[in-house]
Amino acid sequence: MVTIPIPQSKLPQLGTTIFTEMSALARETGALNLSQGFPDFPVSPDLVELVGRCAAEGHNQYAPMPGLPQLREAIAQKFNYTYAIQVDAASEITITAGATEALFCAITALVRQNDEVIILEPAYDSYGPAVELQGGKPVYVPLNSTDFTPDWPAIEAAFTQKTRLIIINSPHNPTGSVWSKADMQQLEKLLAQHPECWVLSDEVYEHVIFDKQEHQSILRFPNLRQRAAAVFSFGKTFHATGWKVGYVVAPPALTAEIRKIHQYLTFSVHTPTQFALAEYLAKPEHYMQLGKFYEQKRDLLVQELKGSSFTPIASKGTYFQLVKIPEHVKGTDRQIAHGLTREYGIATIPLSPFYHNNFDPRMLRICFAKEETTLKKAGELLRKV
Repeated sequence: MVTIPIPQSKLPQLGTTIFTEMSALARETGALNLSQGFPDFPVSPDLVELVGRCAAEGHNQYAPMPGLPQLREAIAQKFNYTYAIQVDAASEITITAGATEALFCAITALVRQNDEVIILEPAYDSYGPAVELQGGKPVYVPLNSTDFTPDWPAIEAAFTQKTRLIIINSPHNPTGSVWSKADMQQLEKLLAQHPECWVLSDEVYEHVIFDKQEHQSILRFPNLRQRAAAVFSFGKTFHATGWKVGYVVAPPALTAEIRKIHQYLTFSVHTPTQFALAEYLAKPEHYMQLGKFYEQKRDLLVQELKGSSFTPIASKGTYFQLVKIPEHVKGTDRQIAHGLTREYGIATIPLSPFYHNNFDPRMLRICFAKEETTLKKAGELLRKV
């Protein structure tokens, strides 16, 4: 009998993600699903019609590997309109199959064997595995425990001669914190001391920012921009997470390396959607009102949490709200999330899986990218706990 070899895992510590786990449990129990980060309201009918029209017009073959020129030019115009900055559509923008692919391509282009990569925790779960797959070493630094702002003394202490990359995320998933201009200037000052280090800036929630704040894109800071890749998501901006269309902006030399990886990973992205997005971006009102739209949903959820045992932590951006688990509710955050799903019919995400060591701050993440009726139902269920 022939023994069939079992491949040695490159990521032996990883299993099913917490998002898959909690969404599956929500389906199994029929619970209200406020765990995985996707809206329960429709995509703009105008944008859906555009995709259909572009497909009907015959735009159904491979798009150019870097992305449709019309879409890259529309993105460049968007940066000029939004941040008053110039981005070269031909040499600095690459369309990817979602932001996760963009993150992976940038990490693959930059990280070599034994390079160190600083990751600020809690962190989106794709960062660490992508670093490890390149033979790099994630170096985890906790954000400040009270408001999840950068802990600059700890970040500075984490730098070594091997530090190749630091990954930042603002507005921040899962905490909803937002970097200030002073934070970006502090990063600029720190990196001046480490000329071999690059920055990967995850900005997929750039337009989902609240309370009259201004998004501090890394592209607005010339000394950072020349050594950074910035990642964005149409799925987050236009409520179409299942379309998986994102893009990465980087200096020409880094863009060339990113494209080398992208061409062998996905090569190109869904063509009719690219044509549709290029046309849809021409009207800034399609994305400039997004912050107000989600701010109303955040405020509704916070209002609904009044009278419950859960204490909200101020969300300044994204469509996620953290809540503190009350002391009288016993168990780990993961056990509590399971219990809420099974016993009270509401699925959330525990915060511990966003830490590499499963540190448990006794908090849950709630997605408020939902219809008003869904958020009111969530409040009703949480007030029963």
